[in-house]
Amino acid sequence: MNRRRLGDDTGSVVAEFAVALPAVALVLLLGMGALGAGARHVRLQDAVSDAARLAARGESDDRVHAVVSSVAPGAAAVIAHRGDLVCVTGSAPALLSVRLSATGCALAGGL
Repeated sequence: MNRRRLGDDTGSVVAEFAVALPAVALVLLLGMGALGAGARHVRLQDAVSDAARLAARGESDDRVHAVVSSVAPGAAAVIAHRGDLVCVTGSAPALLSVRLSATGCALAGGL
């Protein structure tokens, strides 16, 4: 015959799991958000580099802005001439109202 003793720890694993599960889920969600923000930043950097080359070749500002805004909804671009360089700075929203920013430059009149 099995009798339960006082101080028996049956069920403690379930209670510990119930306490730890929200923390594990939060860490996983934050990790996935950070990976997503990193991927978006790489796409933004690629887009502003392409946009800077387009602007340096003399493409219209609308075309340059369209390339940067194709990265994410709410992405914006600013075109600046710095001597012989044409630079495009783009920004896009990321996780928790943080904005990512990237700048790409190209030689004006370049191919």
